[in-house]
Amino acid sequence: MNNLQSLQYYYPEILLTILILVSIIYDLFLDKSKSDRVGIVLIAGLVLIAFSVFLQDEKITSLFTNSVAKDPFSQFFKITIILSTVIVSIISLKNEELKIYRKGEYFTLLGIVTFGLFLMVSAIDLIMLYLSIEIVSIISFVLAGYLKQNTHSNEAALKYVVYGGFSSGLMLFGLSYIFGLTGSTNYFEVQQSLSALSTESSSALIIAIIMMLAGFGYKISAVPFHFWTPDVYEGSPTTITAFLSVAPKAGAFAMMIRFFNQVLADGAAMQGLDNSSITEIPWAQILSIMAIITMTLGNLVAIQQNSIKRMLAYSSVAHAGYMLLAMPVMSGDSIYAIMIYLIMYLFMNLGAFTIVVLVKNKTGGESFDDFKGLGWEMPFVGALMTLFMVSLTGLPPTAGFVGKFYIFASLIKGGEPFYYLVFIGGLNSVISLYYYLRVVKIMYFSGKQNEVLKTPGTVLGAILLLTGLPTLFLGIYWSPLATWVQNSLVFFIQTI
Repeated sequence: MNNLQSLQYYYPEILLTILILVSIIYDLFLDKSKSDRVGIVLIAGLVLIAFSVFLQDEKITSLFTNSVAKDPFSQFFKITIILSTVIVSIISLKNEELKIYRKGEYFTLLGIVTFGLFLMVSAIDLIMLYLSIEIVSIISFVLAGYLKQNTHSNEAALKYVVYGGFSSGLMLFGLSYIFGLTGSTNYFEVQQSLSALSTESSSALIIAIIMMLAGFGYKISAVPFHFWTPDVYEGSPTTITAFLSVAPKAGAFAMMIRFFNQVLADGAAMQGLDNSSITEIPWAQILSIMAIITMTLGNLVAIQQNSIKRMLAYSSVAHAGYMLLAMPVMSGDSIYAIMIYLIMYLFMNLGAFTIVVLVKNKTGGESFDDFKGLGWEMPFVGALMTLFMVSLTGLPPTAGFVGKFYIFASLIKGGEPFYYLVFIGGLNSVISLYYYLRVVKIMYFSGKQNEVLKTPGTVLGAILLLTGLPTLFLGIYWSPLATWVQNSLVFFIQTI
């Protein structure tokens, strides 16, 4: 489909582009003290765009000369990304860290990142894949260092740039290898060419895919490409930390699933990397090892942290490992499980970060000591933080339990070769129980009981309800979500 014909199916992205331009222009006419109004415009615009994604034509096709796909799979992730951005934007309106800065630019940059993530989840061309990653990465660098008067924020941005540049360079090198081997950048043409490659070319292909894994691993915070995560998460504005832990991670998993499923495996069959792989390279085993190391290291290092924000950073690494567990299976069930897990993770993780913002607004800190007595001083907040910690652990009856249940179920369905991953994943969940319940212990068994009860405020209280209710409710009744995910498990498949 040529570019002009593609525009009729591309109106959510067109609306998002218009929204970004409106935000830039509107910010020019506002005083610094009123620039947070841009955030309200962004939130309203994103809600409208979410409806436009839901109302899109059901036709499955490729756009712009086969560079992006329009399919239910990408639509699901677009909704997930919009939901994350809206929640983070609302929290940002009440984040005291940003009070002395002009917020108009901040919200505009969030809109641009969202556009980049839209491209990321739809890309079916190596060039578009790389461009989308760069859009997201470059703007994320700026957002990580948005607290310009804070040296920790400046350090976070610098480390993010260094690690991001290195990973991006490796990925670009890998892409060039694939182009050299196949003569194409389109996913489906690459797949056809790789299936016809001689065994002499397997070494070059291994090098290429490992280099690409650097890019994928960097975005999802997988070991050994996670080194940026704790420092960047700790130094960035808390709202940006929350955003980075959810939205780019969702986009990266969508990108990774589409690449492995449609380039290295039979994308139509979704029979697994071992059963439908077009090469003899043991991708399933490689991804399994990567998942085990990622979740184990994330959990073990999280135990040692004294900052809740840094603890949640390593927790994010561990959760990337849990989701990565399903990647080696690469079946309909495993992809379905990852998509379920991402939605569950969105609510419980953003809820936890909302409370971190609340506490930092109150105390100016984000260490465990700042949470002492929180359960007695703010019973509503303490109860919800307990819920989020229990859910992140994966205990019933919470959304986190359902997410892990589907991950482990997909591994069992994958057959005996994946049984050991279930055991290791369960063991890691037990380890994580220690540092998550440590937060609960601090809130209720440390510090003095305050007789004067406090409330979180209208806006942050509403966000806590918006994240807390799904965290609990989806642990009890998740059938509508499961149906939506099942209907979204449809890829655009091009016949060469």
